Amino acid sequence: MKEYDHNEIETKWQKQWVDDELYKTPAEPSNPHYVLDMFPYPSGSGLHVGHVEGYTGTDVYARIQRMQGKDVLHPMGWDAFGLPAENYAVKTGVHPRKKTDESIATFKSQINRLGLSYDWDREIDTSRSDYYRWTQWLFTKLFENDLAEKKPAKVNWCPGCQTVLANEQIVDGACERCDSQVVQKEMNQWFFRITKYADELVDDLEDLDWPHSTKQAQRNWIGRQEGARFSFPVSAELGDFSDLEVFTTRPDTLFGVTFMAVAPEHDLVTQLLENQESGIENHAQVEKYVAAAEAKTDRQRQENKEKTGVKLGGVTAVHPATGDEIPIYVADYVLAGYGTGAIMAVPAHDKRDHAFAEKYDIEIKNVVLNNQAIKASDRGAGIEGTTTESISGEKVEEVFTGKGVVANSDTFNGLPSNQGGDLITKQYGQTETTYRLRDWSVGRQRFWGCPIPVVYDPDGKAHAVPDEHLPWELPTDVPFEPTGEAPLEKSVKLTERTEKIFGEGWKPETSTLDTFVDSSWYFLRFTDPHNKAVFADPDAANNWCPVDTYVGGAEHSVMHLLYARFITKALADMEYVDFREPFVSLRHQGMIMAEDGTKMSKSVGNVVNPNEVVDQVGADTLRMYELFAGPFADSVDWNTDAIAGPRRFLEKIWRLVGQHGESIKSLETPADDHVLHQTIKSVTENIHDFRFNTAISSLMELVNDFVDREQISSDALGVCIRLLAPFAPHITEELWRQLDGEGSVHQQAWPEYDEAATQKAEITIAVQVNGTVRGEIVVSQNTSESEILTQAKEQENVANWLEDTAIKREIYVEGRLVNFVTGK
Repeated sequence: MKEYDHNEIETKWQKQWVDDELYKTPAEPSNPHYVLDMFPYPSGSGLHVGHVEGYTGTDVYARIQRMQGKDVLHPMGWDAFGLPAENYAVKTGVHPRKKTDESIATFKSQINRLGLSYDWDREIDTSRSDYYRWTQWLFTKLFENDLAEKKPAKVNWCPGCQTVLANEQIVDGACERCDSQVVQKEMNQWFFRITKYADELVDDLEDLDWPHSTKQAQRNWIGRQEGARFSFPVSAELGDFSDLEVFTTRPDTLFGVTFMAVAPEHDLVTQLLENQESGIENHAQVEKYVAAAEAKTDRQRQENKEKTGVKLGGVTAVHPATGDEIPIYVADYVLAGYGTGAIMAVPAHDKRDHAFAEKYDIEIKNVVLNNQAIKASDRGAGIEGTTTESISGEKVEEVFTGKGVVANSDTFNGLPSNQGGDLITKQYGQTETTYRLRDWSVGRQRFWGCPIPVVYDPDGKAHAVPDEHLPWELPTDVPFEPTGEAPLEKSVKLTERTEKIFGEGWKPETSTLDTFVDSSWYFLRFTDPHNKAVFADPDAANNWCPVDTYVGGAEHSVMHLLYARFITKALADMEYVDFREPFVSLRHQGMIMAEDGTKMSKSVGNVVNPNEVVDQVGADTLRMYELFAGPFADSVDWNTDAIAGPRRFLEKIWRLVGQHGESIKSLETPADDHVLHQTIKSVTENIHDFRFNTAISSLMELVNDFVDREQISSDALGVCIRLLAPFAPHITEELWRQLDGEGSVHQQAWPEYDEAATQKAEITIAVQVNGTVRGEIVVSQNTSESEILTQAKEQENVANWLEDTAIKREIYVEGRLVNFVTGK
């Protein structure tokens, strides 16, 4: 029998699949199913084994869908714009276009070696003008519908990369790419008004088949909160500025306010520093503190355990309920971008406020008592009869952040927090809903990105570039060295193009788009990638979308997924698509860690190259190994020795088929083969639930069962090969032909099982006496409990152990065991 030669077999079938266009997407699907990976950035280091698990998982899922009669769209493309290629260009002088193309070629070659069933006719590249022309079209539509605007804002600025960064791109105050310390900088920026959809983005999560943790991460990011707004009049004379507005989710604590805290960027602080007559007594001290705060990122300010601040000397606020004067502090733990940029500080019931109050010796006033702390006699008076004196006067040893009973709060004493808060709000404030979510900053001051399709007239007014001038091409006469200004500022060709089309004095926008804009709609382009008239034909987009099955890393839980949802809703409102959510079902794959449990890193030298593994043991073995190593969503450590297990399994089934001389007579599952029917059910259900490791385990048990049999039908072998085909596409294609199967195994019908046949006709019951097995009986599946107990007592060895003793209890565990408990 011929040896299993993975190199020969895999090369042969990969070529044949291309020649046969085996994975071409049906042009007019009648039963569509869209399976999509989060497309990769084509880095110079190439594909790594972490990619393999996710891509193999979707490949298995796409293959079973095809075999079950679905018309499948399973495409691949490249999220190709971005900083890495540009930084490489700065370092080496190699143009980003050249480096990107080289990286894509490497990725594509590696992917094809894995036997992944992508339809390459639908390949897209976000850095190509035939794609970004529609990214620009999308921008213009958002602009025309008041969903894109340019406005001044504080941004995270990386002096090394010379561009704006999102909060998520900062690690310990430094840029995740170049380790430069990030600073705050105010500049005019383009924004998408994602906040307009805040409520819908929260509410629509409920019906999505997504991991709970991912949905919760989005809820937390959007940060919708129901609460109250209160106004605190300010003593300083500042013209129109008269009140500090605050939002709180705990209006029941209003009477516990002992100081106000405002962000260093707050309008009150700005006006006080600009107006020498404002009455501020420590102008220089406040100015110095504000300057120091500006050098910190929002994340640094939030994560700093030691709270710092400075009092606004001579300026106070007036409590809206008590009329008391309250000191105002500038404190950098308060962020301008969240809420109103000012807080009513309640140190007895907020840990950050408490730490600040203790540091600066500010009064701490307890106004909400834990129900557990109230004496029974106090409760006995009833809520209405409870007095301030009977429940107050406690020394605040610990911060109580929960809800309880209102105290030290005038006529509201004794009320439960919720009721008291509602009444306090009604009398002194107003109800309000706030959000943590901020508009999406999309402008980037780098070269390798989609040019923002905007021009400015001589008066400085922004105009979207008309559709007939799209794509608004990325110019080539641009130096890569970052200087602090957008590289496109130096493009003579861009300026000349603008003036030639629009007239003298017109200027181009020189920022490029955040690459998350490119990936926020790419799934739509896959449905109709060659269309030159529209971003996607409406019938194609609405037929394939929303994506049925989407797979990618959990690190994209917030930004990419949130942005794609926003864009989909905006396009639906503009009547370009008839669905409002992009991804119906979402699954995350875990990470493949190094053998020592650390993250694989090129700099550390512990990255496993999938090409080397494929050379040694084959793509089918690598696919099987990664999906068998553990649950799909869990991170696992790479284990070189463990790869031998899947390899031995494939060799075993190779020998099993090779020793079987008969040809396939039919494709019907043998009706009386309990193990086979049970395996079909297990593999089918587990693939659909993304429990690939369990499905493979069932296949291994089936093959072991086949090996132990004296005879095995050709039909049974054919079923086994079809069940294995999604996991190991090359070897199964070869084995299918060895068994004289017609056509590709991947175009065969998926095996079906008979539910009744999954149950054994007979079952073996262990029989115990006082917990020790003394025998066993074989009974029919439908034997009654009373008959099983009778047969168990009559089993010869059991009967010996029951002789001359009384049975005190008879225990029957259905389908498994009987236990007789005896005693005198």
